[in-house]
Amino acid sequence: MLKADGLMKDVERQAAAALRLLLEQVPAIQLLDIEHEALKPDHGVDIVAHVEVYGRRQALVCEVKSSGQPRHVRLALLQLRDYVANQAKDAAPVFIAQYLSPEAQALCREHEVGYLDLQGNARLAFGSVFIERQVATKPAVERRELRSLFKPKSAQVLRVMLRDPRRAWRVTELAQAAEVSVGHVSNVRVGLLDREWAQLSDEGLYLSAPDALLDEWSDAYEPPVGRRISFYTTLHGISFEEAARRVMSSTRDTGLLAMASFSAAHWLAPYGRTGTQYFYADDAGLEQLRSGLKLTSASKGENVTVTLLKDLGVFRDTVEPAPGATCTSPVQTYLDLAAAGERGREAAAHLRQERLKWQK
Repeated sequence: MLKADGLMKDVERQAAAALRLLLEQVPAIQLLDIEHEALKPDHGVDIVAHVEVYGRRQALVCEVKSSGQPRHVRLALLQLRDYVANQAKDAAPVFIAQYLSPEAQALCREHEVGYLDLQGNARLAFGSVFIERQVATKPAVERRELRSLFKPKSAQVLRVMLRDPRRAWRVTELAQAAEVSVGHVSNVRVGLLDREWAQLSDEGLYLSAPDALLDEWSDAYEPPVGRRISFYTTLHGISFEEAARRVMSSTRDTGLLAMASFSAAHWLAPYGRTGTQYFYADDAGLEQLRSGLKLTSASKGENVTVTLLKDLGVFRDTVEPAPGATCTSPVQTYLDLAAAGERGREAAAHLRQERLKWQK
């Protein structure tokens, strides 16, 4: 029994159209028909395409899901392989979703299942046919979900977990450590589990793929929102370092202040000096820095840049590699460096090798 087109879910209809378009682009493939199987949800397949290649018939059995997150993909692949093994032994299995990340595509290859997404990524291998296509774009929905996962409040949760990825957390415990709501932690938890960056143990949630998480965070990273102010100081070298450390020591009870970007990297994993010093601050921290470093306003020729942060979450995860040298955490410093051009990316790679080399 076939599903009527009018009753098909939108994603299934789009999947059938995408599959048809892909197959019709290959001259050797003659598409005979595409059926929409009226089987119980999650107990069979959604689409069966019948093709002929050089006189030989082949069936493609396709499972369609709206979510292409790795956790959902893994379950669907097992279901699809089981269906082929028991009910369609000569058919080629194909998984179709709105978007399949590189990790999800790798899962399909690992399970020897063809795949197609509505962005244009595809890999089909059956008989004498091999089709592979890669696109670099991500759908708007995926970009929005990632941005949401890395927003300031969510980032507080991620920074806590990245301090020790192998530590398992209960939801309430993690909410207290990150100073966010339990609901916010629950949302982050779902995002991490869906992408298989985290797993659950008897003790709680822990990061199973911290490097994959950090890679994606770096790709989607947006610097902390704030007013960027440029200054000039006559201090440099050791005299600058000593003055900056005195200021940061004195502001602990009266304001928030931390070295950032290249300046933080100098203390965390020295790679190369830069002519500009970088700080994050709140209003009180900025005033003390202005006084302690004898800063003057500069429209050009600046050598100190201070970002007056709107959200103060970054300060909850600072480190002090030397007395008075308050720096953004290795994770935050890495993200800032990776977004700072070619020289920044080189410094970020060095920092990651020295301070963020987690056990696989």
